Amino acid sequence: DKSVAMLFAVVGIASLSVKTGLLLKGTGALMEASTDGAVSAEVAIFGTAALFVIYGIAGGLAGAIVTDFVQGILILAFSFMLLPMLWIEVGGLGSIKSTIDDPTMLSLVAPGKISTFFVVMMGIQALVGIVAQPFFMGICGAGKTEIEGRVGVMVGNFVKRLCTIAWCLTAIAGVAWYIQSDVALSTVNADDVYGDIARAFLPRMMHGFLGLFLAAMLAGVMSSCDAYMLSAAALFTQNIYRPFQPGHDEKHYLFIGRIASFLVVVGGIAFALWVPNVIKALEIWFMIAPMMGIAFWLGLFWRRLTVAGAWASTLAGFATWWISTQSFFIDPVASLPFADALRLIWMEGDKATIYLPWQIVFYMTSAISVGILVSLITIPVSKEKLDRFYALTRTPVTEGEVVESPCTLPTGAKTPDRAMLFDRFEFEIPMPSRTSVVGFVAGWGVVLAMIFLFILPWWS
Repeated sequence: DKSVAMLFAVVGIASLSVKTGLLLKGTGALMEASTDGAVSAEVAIFGTAALFVIYGIAGGLAGAIVTDFVQGILILAFSFMLLPMLWIEVGGLGSIKSTIDDPTMLSLVAPGKISTFFVVMMGIQALVGIVAQPFFMGICGAGKTEIEGRVGVMVGNFVKRLCTIAWCLTAIAGVAWYIQSDVALSTVNADDVYGDIARAFLPRMMHGFLGLFLAAMLAGVMSSCDAYMLSAAALFTQNIYRPFQPGHDEKHYLFIGRIASFLVVVGGIAFALWVPNVIKALEIWFMIAPMMGIAFWLGLFWRRLTVAGAWASTLAGFATWWISTQSFFIDPVASLPFADALRLIWMEGDKATIYLPWQIVFYMTSAISVGILVSLITIPVSKEKLDRFYALTRTPVTEGEVVESPCTLPTGAKTPDRAMLFDRFEFEIPMPSRTSVVGFVAGWGVVLAMIFLFILPWWS
């Protein structure tokens, strides 16, 4: 429905603007720490934004693709540049383990905020929200065929996971380096760790290496931010502006898109300057995407979801999130007799908050329940509209096909007769295809291989 498209656009633009702000916040912190304050966080934020806005608005999607290819290579260089020298300096994994005498610092879960419950709920939230990230649809749709989209997204994500492992190892080695240097960890700002290490080690390797490191970091940030900016601009122009202002030529809509691009980045800069640290920015961004993701998943598998249900689900999620941050809700929860046993409350300094995993439980339960209830009492979507939607989602993309108008199948396309894994109570969950099963198994094989290589003793 057009109104749901507008809702998706609004939530998507908010998410993309916040994500842009998150990356700019991290850029500012890293740049300031790497240069020992010679370049302030604020200057780095505005300078980085100016660069990708200029080439993103001028070159559009084509410009973003070309620059992202080069920037992607630089991201790999950035991810591994620090690790070898730092690893040698601290004496490898054995030395790290002996230096860090608190075993909880080497655990995926900890007595503090990151518990097993925390990890599980953040994982569920990510699975719910990733499908509703507007830029993710563009990434998936960039392949000329179905298999190109599948393989490209999956391999790309595994490459990013390799980078994540490098960042994690660098951070753990950095903690050991601080301890070996007699620096009290309580005095270290977490946002500054990567920059401190870069400033300490890279100039030793070769003149200019710190500059290359910062250039690679900026390239990685800009390659993401330009994609977010263009996605947000397209959402506004196509889903919000064009329906109210039809009939203009493409130059007019291009101009509106460029204005939208600029405003989205302004919003991201404002968020970066407002949010206290990178971790808080990340938590806020994680909370936005699943609000629309719940309606997305329900609509993908449940024919009974209605337009009103999609709106109600999304609004209920946001409302519950807001309520869970207010004292009139937090105080009664904190006074419950089982609040400590269930760990409902988390202290941010001297301020009581709802523990983040419970916040996720509250807003997801609310959004799902309200979406289903409202859908059951409102007018169903027409069968014709639903049949067209499910035909689109279940028909593979083939090379060279021509789509005459949005949300229609190409001429001559045949929708496969998909067997259903579950088709009761108006749910339609298709049986996974052979390609899907092979890809799923191959993906988990790569996951296990990465874990196995990670725990081998040879690199310690």
